[in-house]
Amino acid sequence: MSSLVRLAQVSKRIVRPIPLVQRQISTSKKNQEVCVSSAELTEHEPQKRNWQSYGFEKDNETEDLNAMHATGFFSVTLCIVGGIFMFAYMPDYNYKNWAEREAFLELRRREDQGLPLIDPNYIHPSLIRLPTEEELGDTEIVI
Repeated sequence: MSSLVRLAQVSKRIVRPIPLVQRQISTSKKNQEVCVSSAELTEHEPQKRNWQSYGFEKDNETEDLNAMHATGFFSVTLCIVGGIFMFAYMPDYNYKNWAEREAFLELRRREDQGLPLIDPNYIHPSLIRLPTEEELGDTEIVI
């Protein structure tokens, strides 16, 4: 912290303020009138000649850069990285992972008990009610 204070003191000695300059402004004679005025230039930071705005602030370079960096931070860090993080840790709404785990557990149980992996009689045949020939009539049956 003390090194920062010393650095600030040294920079104040090196950088001298721009002195106020008085300048006479005169215009050419127009209709026999002469206008002479004195203007004082105030201290201000000289603008860089080749500065191009990023489109956030057209008059102030510092505010333009700050707005550009803030926009970049929010769009990249919060939107992209945050969106990927939320997508990666989003809960399983359709229970796809649960269904796969349950299927593997069921397959292992059937293998251990010596049952077929897929039972052809998933529903016991006595519980299925099929229509009779009279109820079907002329209905075409496609197998």
